[in-house]
Amino acid sequence: METNWSMDTQVIHSNNHRIQEPLPISQSIVPAVAYAFPSIESAAAVVAGKEEGVYYGRYGNPTLQVLESKIATLEKGEAALGVASGMAAISTALLAFLKKGDHALVTKDVYGGTYSFLSSLAPRFGIDVDFVDCTNEEVIISSIKPTTKVIYIETPSNPSLTVLNISFIAEICNRHKLTLIVDNTLMSPYLQNPLVLGADVVVHSATKYINGHGDVLAGFIVGKKSDIKFMRKTIVGDLGQNLNAWDSSLILRGLKTMALRIQRHCQSAQKIAEFLQAHPAIADVFYPGLPTHPQHELAKSQMKAMGGIVTFEVQGGMEAGKKFVNSLKLAMISFSLGDPETLVQHPATMTHASIPKAEREKFGITDGLIRLSVGLEDADDIINDLKQAILTAQTVTKS
Repeated sequence: METNWSMDTQVIHSNNHRIQEPLPISQSIVPAVAYAFPSIESAAAVVAGKEEGVYYGRYGNPTLQVLESKIATLEKGEAALGVASGMAAISTALLAFLKKGDHALVTKDVYGGTYSFLSSLAPRFGIDVDFVDCTNEEVIISSIKPTTKVIYIETPSNPSLTVLNISFIAEICNRHKLTLIVDNTLMSPYLQNPLVLGADVVVHSATKYINGHGDVLAGFIVGKKSDIKFMRKTIVGDLGQNLNAWDSSLILRGLKTMALRIQRHCQSAQKIAEFLQAHPAIADVFYPGLPTHPQHELAKSQMKAMGGIVTFEVQGGMEAGKKFVNSLKLAMISFSLGDPETLVQHPATMTHASIPKAEREKFGITDGLIRLSVGLEDADDIINDLKQAILTAQTVTKS
């Protein structure tokens, strides 16, 4: 379009809306904060929700919309909402179904950030929470109060890898008209689909396996269109928890290799879990792929594979465990998981430090527990690193 605009105007407006042909394979990044409309009427219709569209960055953007549609498809849900972190997803999902005076039942071995939110911030909203053993039907049912509105679980749990029967808990929720929210972070949509098993809402820390490269903070909520619309408009938009276009584009890239990455994570984790279980210096190993895991058969029935996290205890307690972790050369000490690099952490002093010691022990998080996020390196190299670290830890214990 030819105009008489000056250079000052042209640098802002020239060729802003050229159609690209052929179309790019990678999704375009649209970092715009605000969007222009042809009329006041069309702008008002979008804001009111009468017409589809985006109007301000806190409520979404075109790059994120593509990503949300992919996540919804992968989780077999009606709609998805992308937010700025896994904790933003967890808190948003809970606040969407809980208000002052309401009660939530939460699985007892839950991620430390979730515990912190529910034990410190939720009470300020007037929300009551009980942490219970969700492997036990009688405990769940007996813990339901007249004010209970939500059952919140993560399966497998972080870091104990307890596997919960999603279908069974969903049946309890249906009978008592409760909302079941499932944190599916450790599995990703590739290995488990809680909505298919009866859950109402799924949350993810996309920072982990969905993105898979350790360079994005993000979270997702998947569920019914009406619920997602409410969260987007009333919670995420107003609290400013939106996921931006740049991070959305990185996750879109990461998703393309999710199948290959997770297959490798799972294969290596199984091999490493079997090695650890056979080693005399390891006191216990928690991995759903081992026949000795208490929910091994359940895991096989609702999970496509057993995941990339292996949790275990080194003989000798806290000091031997610390020496083991500090002696690793390939594995890196870090708070996250699901990266290409093998990451190790000590839950009692790192990710779950916000949980009081007595509560941690109730949840099975002992002082000697170690969580290994198996990376994409050669499994034998990881095992060799574990061997030398175990040997060093044993030397310290014997001396």
